[in-house]
Amino acid sequence: MRTVKFIFLGIVIIALAILSYFLFGNYSEGNRAGTIAKLSRRGVLIKTYEGQLNIGGISTDGSHTSPLWDFSVSNGEKEVIKQLEDAALTGDHVKLYYKEKFYTLSWRGETKYFVYKVETAPNHGNRTQ
Repeated sequence: MRTVKFIFLGIVIIALAILSYFLFGNYSEGNRAGTIAKLSRRGVLIKTYEGQLNIGGISTDGSHTSPLWDFSVSNGEKEVIKQLEDAALTGDHVKLYYKEKFYTLSWRGETKYFVYKVETAPNHGNRTQ
């Protein structure tokens, strides 16, 4: 009977470890560049910071498009939130560094992409080549 309890306990511990990895581990890391289109603090009971990055681009027919990339920012990232708010006001180009999660939990953010670092470049108007 003790052996069965130990086996069951081992299975539960392994299952919890795997679940924790998928909930809190990173699927990928990367960066994206563009201008901040929106940053808001959202939620009814638990507030999260959600934003959109205008990454721009050119479609296959040559017309300019404005694809938006949705991202979240953890509440504890106060400096990142301040940098994003400033960039949204000034229209500066930013490079956002993010970690993509396997899954998201509603109290952490609405997207799987969590920004943890911001680099800004002053906007010198539209540059043509």
